[in-house]
Amino acid sequence: MASIIVRGLDESVKARLAAQAQAHGRSMEAEVRDILTRAAQRPHIGLALMEAAHGTDLAVDLPVPERTDVARAADLT
Repeated sequence: MASIIVRGLDESVKARLAAQAQAHGRSMEAEVRDILTRAAQRPHIGLALMEAAHGTDLAVDLPVPERTDVARAADLT
């Protein structure tokens, strides 16, 4: 199993995680592990919508025009 270190975590976030872990009856490490696992398993909403539309008449392949413009510096004056 892998380990990670999170540096620069705000003390208020750490305190909220500790309180949340206590409310769930587990260690802060177990609480963070659960939060990260659930977050990593959430589907990407854009990909989920694209997959849901695939195979229906809602899925339309739109042409992507070739870019012909040239990048230029912004005039901020």
